[in-house]
Amino acid sequence: MERVTKVEALPDWCLRVHFTDGTVGVVSVKHFLDGPVFQPLKDPAEFARVYVDEFGAVAWPCEADLAPDALYEDIRAQTTVV
Repeated sequence: MERVTKVEALPDWCLRVHFTDGTVGVVSVKHFLDGPVFQPLKDPAEFARVYVDEFGAVAWPCEADLAPDALYEDIRAQTTVV
């Protein structure tokens, strides 16, 4: 399973995600913002505080996180990997 090595917050609740195998892509996480743990991320300043946690997952200080495998599959499913 690939892990995230770097993550960057982009406009409109998108993330540029870098993985251990060199895959890099952009994924929208806007659809997650309706869940209660993700509510703080509706604030662009809070969303921008994204980081890679010790498990190689995308995380935020508000304790929201995203599994790397789901992000990897979303990016690999795109016709063009950035």
